Amino acid sequence: MRDSVLVVGGGVFGVTAALSLRRRGWRVTLVDPGPLPHPAAASTDISKVIRMDYGADAFYMEAMERALLGWRQWSAVWPEPLFHEIGFSLLKHSPMQPASYEGASFALLQARGHQPERLDAGSIRRRFPAWSEAGLVDGYYNPQGGWASSGRVVAQLLAEAEQAGVDLRPGSSLRGWRIDGERVLGVRTDQGDLHADWSVLAAGAWTPALLPELAGCVWPVGQPVLHFRVPDLARFQSPKFVTWAVDIAETGWYGFPALEDGTLKLANHGPGVRQAPGAGLQITAADEHKFRRFLAESLPDLAGAERIGARVCYYADSWDGDFYIDRVPGRSGLVVASGGSGHAFKFAPLLGDWIADAVEGVGNPDLARFAWRQPARRKTEEARHA
Repeated sequence: MRDSVLVVGGGVFGVTAALSLRRRGWRVTLVDPGPLPHPAAASTDISKVIRMDYGADAFYMEAMERALLGWRQWSAVWPEPLFHEIGFSLLKHSPMQPASYEGASFALLQARGHQPERLDAGSIRRRFPAWSEAGLVDGYYNPQGGWASSGRVVAQLLAEAEQAGVDLRPGSSLRGWRIDGERVLGVRTDQGDLHADWSVLAAGAWTPALLPELAGCVWPVGQPVLHFRVPDLARFQSPKFVTWAVDIAETGWYGFPALEDGTLKLANHGPGVRQAPGAGLQITAADEHKFRRFLAESLPDLAGAERIGARVCYYADSWDGDFYIDRVPGRSGLVVASGGSGHAFKFAPLLGDWIADAVEGVGNPDLARFAWRQPARRKTEEARHA
């Protein structure tokens, strides 16, 4: 049996870390304010995009090649498939230039042996008829990828963690660290102190408040998400409608096919509002107007669709769009796993082992990308979309 480890946070970073560490023989306790899955966690939603398209960034594309294998393996053994590999389309209102996010993604996919299907205005209309006849003129469809039922995925992983022997403690809020000099010896919670040889902070958008030295590198950002009821289910489901992004590097628009109950999720990966979770940020009338203007221009059948849900999705944005998975300098015994920047969930099959390797000090070359660092260059949007 390995030593003990405390995981703070039950979102996708925390639960995958707990599972990987437990399977390596650690005694694992996971604490979270609860309930689990936590309703305000970024991963607790009806869907998240699963895609390998990352512009010219070969690191993330290669990682997603491995992650997709993991998603397929999970779907093969879970009681029901929670990963829906219906493909992913990147669409544009202008010709796809080689230097664009879409153009670079397309070229890198081909260079790595994949077979994305190039689309022009006519093929977009024939294949995906819900899109407006005016506007979209270029793009491609990648059959590898789709979407995952994200909240249900986290619930499935939590159940597996508990079955594997992870001690789940919802209802426990972190109040501070148990410290001896520079050594972190566990946590102080509103339910009492907990000792551990190692602690993993995986608290998503709450991370900077719990680890102030990270506040200048990672910050919480609220992003709007709206749900609409579709009038014609077949028109907005695969194969006529798949997971998509439109001019994503410029506009931030992305979305999903309709669920069986007619719910269609539309989201915008934009500047958002920098505000701590729990501060009362709400979807505004201006937000909804922006969403409906996009629908009127691009998906006219939904221009007057009934709004049936809304939430603020809280990202933990890092300054450069890369994650933070590393031992915390000056705090022996503490690992941070955060900075998802709106694109971490898709890597769920890899996250746990990345975090466990950081705890164990395993020489994983992937971790160099996620090492502790200070802002030194402008954040690149290409690393963080959808």
